Amino acid sequence: MGKPSNGASKPDDVEAAHDRHREPEEDAGGVAGPHYHHEPDERTGLLTGASGHHVVSGRPPLDIDDPAVTPLNLWSIRFLRYFTILLFVVACAWWLVLLVATFVNPPGMHSRGGGWFAFATTSLSIGVVMLLLFSFTIPSRAEEVVQSVIAVLLLVDLVILVSVPALRDDEGWVGIGSSIFVLFVTVWAVVVDRSVEWGKKEEEERLTGRAETRRSIKEWCSVLSALVVMVVFLVIAILFTGTLSLRAYDYSLDAPGERIWVDDEAYKVHLFCTPRHANKTREAVTVFLEGGERAVGNGLMDWAHDAYVRGSIGRLCYWDRPGYGFSDVAPSPLSAGMAADALSEALAKAGETGPFILVSHGIGSIYSRIFSSRHGTAVKGMLLIDPLHEAYLPEIASSGRGLFMWFRGVVSPLGLEVLFTAVFRHRSREDRIYGRSSYLNPRLIKAKLQESLAANTFSRAEIATAREIQARNVPLVVVSSGLEVKQNTEWEQRQKDMTRVTDRLVHWDVVDGAPHKVWETEEGWQLLTKRAGQLVDRAVGVAV
Repeated sequence: MGKPSNGASKPDDVEAAHDRHREPEEDAGGVAGPHYHHEPDERTGLLTGASGHHVVSGRPPLDIDDPAVTPLNLWSIRFLRYFTILLFVVACAWWLVLLVATFVNPPGMHSRGGGWFAFATTSLSIGVVMLLLFSFTIPSRAEEVVQSVIAVLLLVDLVILVSVPALRDDEGWVGIGSSIFVLFVTVWAVVVDRSVEWGKKEEEERLTGRAETRRSIKEWCSVLSALVVMVVFLVIAILFTGTLSLRAYDYSLDAPGERIWVDDEAYKVHLFCTPRHANKTREAVTVFLEGGERAVGNGLMDWAHDAYVRGSIGRLCYWDRPGYGFSDVAPSPLSAGMAADALSEALAKAGETGPFILVSHGIGSIYSRIFSSRHGTAVKGMLLIDPLHEAYLPEIASSGRGLFMWFRGVVSPLGLEVLFTAVFRHRSREDRIYGRSSYLNPRLIKAKLQESLAANTFSRAEIATAREIQARNVPLVVVSSGLEVKQNTEWEQRQKDMTRVTDRLVHWDVVDGAPHKVWETEEGWQLLTKRAGQLVDRAVGVAV
């Protein structure tokens, strides 16, 4: 017979190849039979063979849902996770420092803009890191895209913050450092997501033989939850950028007076005075305005300017208390007496020595009375417009009011109402700095919080002392709101008590139908002009 064909020998060759990879077999007596082992070489496949076993290890591949199939098997991925945990600890520690600085400023931690933006960006960084840790082993391209957009917005915020001098001064190193940190955290999240995605693919190919492209229901729930939260972070970042841009635009408004360093150059306060003319007798006395719950520019200055134009007032000055109008926020804590000291320093640096007639409204009367008690010879008269009695300071210091102010400050960087009124109600820079929208200004919010924190402690003690040492011969005029007196008997009694601040009461007027801002009615406007003119006449007679 001839030689068998090549095709006939193939089954024998296949069988021989299988024998080389055959597992040991035991005979009936339990003795292992002969087996063959093939050492892997450069031609050995890295994936599984036809039998489903891994060619190199000889073990069957793991299931894709096996907990052992995780990118954390790689030391580089574990390092990224540990460093992310470290970032979380640092962010939480810095958040606590900023929280304390809201109430009491540690040395070097004062923010002249209130510090709310730094607190908000740090809170965002904590949220980003927490979300990264939550979905660490389940990366998502959608999350990476959203995080990248957030990083771009935060970079824009940082550029605005550094390039606008007023914002840079407001936020200081605390705000700039917090902005850099949240930007770094967001970029880090993108890098980690991309790295974990690579590590996940590597481990799946090594342990299962293929990279899994499908997700389980649990993974989809995790991805969708993280994506929803990330979209919320994106909205927050957009609002940050909008609010910061609006603040930069508002700071382009020049203050009408000068901003003067006080408290060892810790912050600046705004002081405005009309020119002095040596040949005008009525200008020998300066009428000094102290705002109430809002800045002087919010209505009170309109009345005073009209009286100045008419000649009832010869010379006019006013200031914005720390945090109000064009003034910076002072370090915390800040009491009424500390603010009065800041005013004294600003006046001295501006060369304003008096004599003064103090015109104050609402809670501003607390500050004026303390200032008057400390400058007895320089004060020639006081006009108190619906003044706040010190008995109401505990209400100012209530925990509910303080908590509300703190919460309003925390959410102020979002600028929800500020942006809405700017876009749809066409509110101007003036409105936001000292006008009808100024209550949303982060500096004023911080000033209100400081006012609340110190009202029932430092300020109450200072006004009690001021009442005792007040010069008794200072002419006094009290003008009260008719609506407030009519609606509240206690308010009427407190107004009556205010007429005894000095022993020289000139007039106590109750303007019928007038609100707390007495000048908002025609009768109140005219009466205030008349009473201010009378005090000026008295003072000029004394000065001459």
